[in-house]
Amino acid sequence: MAEIDLDRHWYGAVDAPITLVEYGDFECPYCGAAAPVLRRLVDTSGGMVRLVYRHFPLFDSHPFALTAALAAEAAGDRFWQMHDLLFAHQNRLTDADLDEYAHLIGAGPVTGAAAQEHRPGVEADYASGVEAGVRGTPTLFADGRLYQGKVDLNALRSALGIS
Repeated sequence: MAEIDLDRHWYGAVDAPITLVEYGDFECPYCGAAAPVLRRLVDTSGGMVRLVYRHFPLFDSHPFALTAALAAEAAGDRFWQMHDLLFAHQNRLTDADLDEYAHLIGAGPVTGAAAQEHRPGVEADYASGVEAGVRGTPTLFADGRLYQGKVDLNALRSALGIS
């Protein structure tokens, strides 16, 4: 089996000098609040920051987190569109909801067998998070270093040294 690219879901300039890695859970309200802040950070960084999203479903407390992660993976090149819909509708993550979101963005099947083939990617992300010491979501790493500040635009810009 091919090795999983942990940086496969990136947003921003591929050659940005700063990489911010987020370990997230689509059912986590804190991740939902962080998502637009992180997008705005990238969008206003002038190409300085790229965001990498890695799955860290907290399945013990969030019953739909894993299926949502699998659906996002199954959305393929529409990952970021699905990402945004999942965070916008965190209280509606049943298989029927996921199928509806896939239809809205023009993605193929994102539940059942179609989703299960993406399990290795979600598991690889999760394992890398465990190895990095991730305990909750969202957890951010800036160029490999744990970011412990608030997920606030100004705080992030300051910590990353961008104006």
